[in-house]
Amino acid sequence: MLSRIYVKDMALIRSAELELGEGLNILSGETGAGKSILIGSVNYCLGAKAEKDIVREGAEYALVELVFRADDEKTAAAIKAMELPVEEDGTLIISRRIAAAGRSSIKINGESVTAKQVKAVAELLIDIHGQHEHQSLLRSGKHLELLDAFGGQELSERKEECAGLYGGYAALKKKLDELSMDETARLRELSLMEYEIKEIEEAGIRIGEEDELEAEYRRIKKSRNSYDGIKEALRLTEGEGLLDGLGRVAGELTALAREDEALSDAAEVFSTAEDSIRDTLKDLERYMEEAADNAQRFDELEERLDLIRKLMLKYGGSEEAVLLHLEESRKRLEELDDIEAVRKTLEKDIADREKALDKCCGTIGKLRRKAADSLEKEICSVLEELNFLKVQFTIELRDKGAYSPDGREEAEFLISLNPGERMKPLKEVASGGELSRIMLALKTVFAARDDIGTLIFDEIDSGISGQTAWKVSEMMGRLARRRQLICITHLPQIAAMADEHFLIEKREEEGRTVTGISFLDEKQMVDELARMLGGDGTGEASAANARDLKERADAAKSGFSKTV
Repeated sequence: MLSRIYVKDMALIRSAELELGEGLNILSGETGAGKSILIGSVNYCLGAKAEKDIVREGAEYALVELVFRADDEKTAAAIKAMELPVEEDGTLIISRRIAAAGRSSIKINGESVTAKQVKAVAELLIDIHGQHEHQSLLRSGKHLELLDAFGGQELSERKEECAGLYGGYAALKKKLDELSMDETARLRELSLMEYEIKEIEEAGIRIGEEDELEAEYRRIKKSRNSYDGIKEALRLTEGEGLLDGLGRVAGELTALAREDEALSDAAEVFSTAEDSIRDTLKDLERYMEEAADNAQRFDELEERLDLIRKLMLKYGGSEEAVLLHLEESRKRLEELDDIEAVRKTLEKDIADREKALDKCCGTIGKLRRKAADSLEKEICSVLEELNFLKVQFTIELRDKGAYSPDGREEAEFLISLNPGERMKPLKEVASGGELSRIMLALKTVFAARDDIGTLIFDEIDSGISGQTAWKVSEMMGRLARRRQLICITHLPQIAAMADEHFLIEKREEEGRTVTGISFLDEKQMVDELARMLGGDGTGEASAANARDLKERADAAKSGFSKTV
């Protein structure tokens, strides 16, 4: 469950903190007070794209922090399997910091994570529903997704099997299509394959060759660059050059040293220098000879590297890619040489895969029909409790006429809201209030099957009032016995069912508008119900009506069991 929400510098919210409880948590307040900002903050923290102007004006960044308790071992184990940190008591702290400059960071228990990772965690912990999700019920593509989710583990496993079979089937079909060509096209491609195979085979390249040749090429290039400088240095030593001068100096100092021992060291230095330089000059001459001999090798390396790089550019960007292209071209050449035999083999393989797909799709169809029958009954039962009298709800499964990774069917929800009316798609008959109740019915049915601990409903009361509002309130009260619910509402009938009630309101602080959130005690809850009923909350009549409504809700809650 979600135990805490903390928001700082988000739009009109300077700082707000909610300590949420189990059961039904109600958020109420005047229109425009900032209720949707709070739910939006939760979405941002769970990886939704943040709007540019979401950071409060004047603040450097906005911060949202959510504290969850992974109450059951299965959920905690699933999160740990993602290699994400979970405290021993199941506490999971998700925080997101959104800078005014546009950058943001998300952390789970202090460890940085990606938006993709936090979304995967959120799918295990929380389900958020607003007007957008209600409208998604109008898309028939959503109906198959919901039905399959209801179908359970066996249907999920068969769908995975079908996806694998379909992947191989589609690949075989594509290969067969590639072989569907006239003789002229076959001969043209045959000629191309032969040319490319010959080009690569004659080149005889091997993996790692470019790096080896490049290293040798650079070494020789350096020696070639030094050639002219060394040649000039050697020229300066020729004739009456360096060595002759050193020799004369060494000879003169040696003769003087015979008369004066103080000059012996100087004579020795010059004699040694002459010998060292003479040896060095011989090394340089050998270096020059080697550089001259490498001229031919340099040209060979340059030509070989050009060929390798040309092939790499043409066939994939690396030596591995070139050799892979060679193998693929050889296989393709064999296919083109004996195209009829290959085509027959492919047709047989496709026929075998179609049989397997038929069997798998047939199983999926039966499982879907079974799930649809069960879901229809459960949805009808819940819809009747939500004041849909004599409602008929059915799930139509139609064959798409082609295979897909999900099987062969498409699904559409059909409904008749009044006796005698024909069954119609939801988009043709459902108003906003009806869609809200249908979505609540689905969530009520699904809650009995999934392990998600927290559901958030934003504006679930859209388009309803009176007795229908009370029916929705009762349904949410029952659902809250086994799930944590967080609900934004304008209806007193729903608010009266609250286990925890929070008031969201605007106020002025230091000349600026801010959104504040406060927890309501029993008396304050009655005052807020009176306001929602249309009074100012101060009159005895409105207060009496509010107390009556609260007592009615409390009486209803005492009769709810822990099952939906």
